Amino acid sequence: MKLKLSGRILFLAADPAAVRAQLAGGQATLATVGPLRDDISTDEITPITSLVHYDETLGDHPYTGFKAGDERPIGQRAVRDGGFAVTVAGRRYGKGSSREHSPAAELAAGIRLVVAESFERIYRQNADNLGLFTSTDFGLVERIERGEEIDVAELVAGRDTLAATILRSGGLLLYGHERLGTTAKDDVSPQPASEGPLTLFEKIVRRHVVETPDTSVPTAGAGGFVRADFRFIHEYYTGMCSHLLHKTFGRPAPLRERETIVCFEDHLSYVDRSPAHVAGGLIPSARRLSAAHREFVADYGLRDHGYLEGRAGSEGISHAMMAESYALPGQLIVGTDSHTPHSGALGCVAFGVGTTDMANAMVTGAVRMVMPEVLRIELEGSIPRGVTAKDVILHLLALPSLKGGSGVGRVFEFSGPGMAGLSTDERATLTNMTAELGGFTGIVEPDEETVRFLRERRGVAFTLEPWMRSDDGADYAEVIRVDCSRIPPMVAAPGDPGNGRPLAEVTERVTLEIAYGGSCTAGKREDFDRYHEVLAWADANGLKVAPHVTLFLQFGTSAVRDYCVERGYVETFRRVGAELLEPSCGACANCGPGSSTRGDQVTVSAINRNFPGRSGPGQVWLASPPTVAASAIAGTLVSFDELRNQQPR
Repeated sequence: MKLKLSGRILFLAADPAAVRAQLAGGQATLATVGPLRDDISTDEITPITSLVHYDETLGDHPYTGFKAGDERPIGQRAVRDGGFAVTVAGRRYGKGSSREHSPAAELAAGIRLVVAESFERIYRQNADNLGLFTSTDFGLVERIERGEEIDVAELVAGRDTLAATILRSGGLLLYGHERLGTTAKDDVSPQPASEGPLTLFEKIVRRHVVETPDTSVPTAGAGGFVRADFRFIHEYYTGMCSHLLHKTFGRPAPLRERETIVCFEDHLSYVDRSPAHVAGGLIPSARRLSAAHREFVADYGLRDHGYLEGRAGSEGISHAMMAESYALPGQLIVGTDSHTPHSGALGCVAFGVGTTDMANAMVTGAVRMVMPEVLRIELEGSIPRGVTAKDVILHLLALPSLKGGSGVGRVFEFSGPGMAGLSTDERATLTNMTAELGGFTGIVEPDEETVRFLRERRGVAFTLEPWMRSDDGADYAEVIRVDCSRIPPMVAAPGDPGNGRPLAEVTERVTLEIAYGGSCTAGKREDFDRYHEVLAWADANGLKVAPHVTLFLQFGTSAVRDYCVERGYVETFRRVGAELLEPSCGACANCGPGSSTRGDQVTVSAINRNFPGRSGPGQVWLASPPTVAASAIAGTLVSFDELRNQQPR
């Protein structure tokens, strides 16, 4: 079977002039276009404002957030109108959010093949599921320029057997309908161990393997299917999922095990105060997303955590609530969010999937995955006072090997003596941000701290089982040892979470306009303990939020809000001048207060990623909760220790 690519090739170059010239009709080649852009995120392929679309109208939007130099040279309809069929880019293409809107928009605009040096896992799997071809073979580019048809066998060469079969079938839903029907086999049972010891991740996967006509127990790099204990989705993806299901299976779709499907409205509850949505006239479209979500929930009688009655905000951020209310050690959980690994802090396997994966899982019970390698992070030493798990993860993100992509697609197992001093909330910061490391998921072996968390937070009396640990001698792709005692307060400069550096080495301390504390990563109880520690000290010393700074504190879940009310934190926050926000993804997803509105605005934020346009057009510095709070008081980037040392004794 041959793939005829009759359209033009779009080179996503680092030089904006080279991009503009192509859009104006000029021809470019690899030799003439100059360096290609690396690290193009899904926030750039389809900005958050594009996600109100979930059908063919997405074809107007690919690359509208793409940044070359200081410009965003690609406007709406530019790709569709330009007649492009192939996109070419640099390394780590499609990093960041799990939004399937990105490959869906490319397909709808006419793109049939993306060639890049490397791809992020979720993006590439989403592309496979939709039938969009991807390749790392740059030798294809010159052949396509000559007008050659490319054999599909070449495009799937080197891919695992399942991925190749899905692509040949035209996508996952067609594959699932043909090969799995609407009921995957029910013979899920612990699989016999392979020779040699196993990691905890491998053990959990083996206990959830689903046998199919094409797959059994996957080995590293091979594709397979697993049964999830929980599947969850939020309103940005429910409309697209419903559209795909009903287009493929009719109405009603045969959903499987509805009691294990959990739905959330967690992104758009502050859309009326979202600068991007208000300025773009997108409020009606956002409301349609919520309406589609609620219709789907009602039609199928699904469990839903929705918006708060009579006020802005929601019950909580999906993956934060999964850890608070659902996940248990040894389980397998999938969700339509790249930060689904949040629940890995409890000793379960939790990973993000795209909309087509979720649609397929809803009707077959089977979740597609490619068996990853496991990378072990050994945390040694004690974390110093004033340093948090956020500083640890920013340190990891800045390591040259991990910044270069050595963790892409791998499992991060966090372990070592340094873990003993970390609460489950702090562990969740580590597993949550494996998304920024490019990892498949993050996991922590459950221990007595896990048991305490489940007892005190959930009222669950959980007993650890002997198998719930990695075996001595288990095989790891790599072991990275980190001396936590040497990690200082960290920040990540604007543009990428991998731009980490010790705060003490930032010689030019920028003046801030916005400080934001919240999100799934930094909206947990212990994060609010840290905000309060700093702001209570400021209050006791007669200090308030700097006059030129707006400090937003947004709870991750309603349970976190209630905790802060009970402990008297709320009064302290208000006295120093913070604006408190009900739970929502909010500014982290450019969906609420705390997003910038101008390119020259500077924000310090406790969110997990600062890709271009992620939280508005301004410059976002990532930092830990205490650094965000201290910086809000000082009006510039400072750690809590630096803030205290600035005060007269």
